[in-house]
Amino acid sequence: MKKLICVMLMLSGIGCAGGPRQQGLPPHYMPGPAPQPPAPPPRQNLSIDPDLREEAKQELFAAAAGNDPVLRANAIEAMQDTLGADAGDTILKDLDDPEPLVRFAAEMAAGKLKLRAAYSRLVQLADESDVNVRVGARYALHRLGDTRRSHDFEAYAKYPDRSVRGNVALALGLLGEPTALRVLRGMTNDSDPDVRLQAAEALWRLGDRDGLDTLVVGTVSQYPDDQIICLIALAEPRDARVAGHLQAKLTSEAPEVALAAARAMGMIGSDAGYAIAQKGAKSVDPRQKVLAALAFGQIGRADAQPILAPMLKDPNAPVRLAAATALLQLKS
Repeated sequence: MKKLICVMLMLSGIGCAGGPRQQGLPPHYMPGPAPQPPAPPPRQNLSIDPDLREEAKQELFAAAAGNDPVLRANAIEAMQDTLGADAGDTILKDLDDPEPLVRFAAEMAAGKLKLRAAYSRLVQLADESDVNVRVGARYALHRLGDTRRSHDFEAYAKYPDRSVRGNVALALGLLGEPTALRVLRGMTNDSDPDVRLQAAEALWRLGDRDGLDTLVVGTVSQYPDDQIICLIALAEPRDARVAGHLQAKLTSEAPEVALAAARAMGMIGSDAGYAIAQKGAKSVDPRQKVLAALAFGQIGRADAQPILAPMLKDPNAPVRLAAATALLQLKS
């Protein structure tokens, strides 16, 4: 998740009666009163514009074929989440990209989509010199049913390079295997704070309350980027019980944090941050425009099309990519 969030910023039945436990969270998880964010405007009944969707698709393919490896990696992830198997040919091609970052993104996409046609190339990549690429190959192979190399995750979790350790935690969380809990719990003591947050997100994906604790604490970090990472991580399991923590950050004094909270609220099915995304889309700061577009995509309201359409023409390539991704996520 750290990889996804930071890269995109440059442009992842419990209950008992009474009190705060009614929604299944212990009392210390419940945030205090917060100022109310601006109310979202009433929904407008708009149909999805097929021409606009096609334009958005072409923007994704253009980014995937561009010169910037970070943008190519982001485009692969966007295609994975919006086009699915229709992006299979591009994902297969990018398994041979000269940049390890792009090969890793393609491996993760091939694994998530279970692209059987990628199997033989993934076997080759499992022995590649770049260790992050080896991690991505093991994730994808596991997803395709070949678990012979999956035990290597435990060794890679202690690898000297922190990016490798972070990607191991990412992969283990996405695999969703309860057997990964032991490795991930050990990673919560990692010397690098980014790895610790990635491990916490993976644990929360697996339903572990220790991971939830760490992420909740992170939402009040003195570092806005940590707050952003933790807000998105809290929302990743789409568990509405964390809504109180997300909503509390909609009124953050840091615009980027408020926009991340709007996106996170969208991930759990709420449009409470729509007005905040509207404001962010008008910013002159490309980072805020990216975050606003990503929020609109997760909120999913079709009436965001008139706001996102001009962003497809933005001079900033990450803004265009974020807008294209969002447009492909909207629903009538």
